[in-house]
Amino acid sequence: YVDGLAGWQADAVRELCGLVTRLAPTATCAIKWGQVVFELGGPFAFVKPARAHLTFGFWRGTQLDDPSGVLEGSGTMMRHVKIGGIDHLASLPLQSFVLQAVALNATHGNPTRR
Repeated sequence: YVDGLAGWQADAVRELCGLVTRLAPTATCAIKWGQVVFELGGPFAFVKPARAHLTFGFWRGTQLDDPSGVLEGSGTMMRHVKIGGIDHLASLPLQSFVLQAVALNATHGNPTRR
């Protein structure tokens, strides 16, 4: 899947996968719904490529603490950040978001079950 992505997007997806693996070593990663999905007690994050950016999203995004205001979205649960290049990764609080998302699933269970 990643090898089919163009240039910087492939590198960024690899970096994001590495970040999630370091922070949540027991999480699984699979291709679902045409995107990379990370799961631990249910899905907690995803990476989806677009033409000019990557979307790194969180199932319980509305519950994430986001003091810098970088999360986007308008639904009742999910939020995401748009990554416009590999250099953009370092400027985002992604480690915090991943850790919070994993903790929320540990506390509340699978976000896809109501």
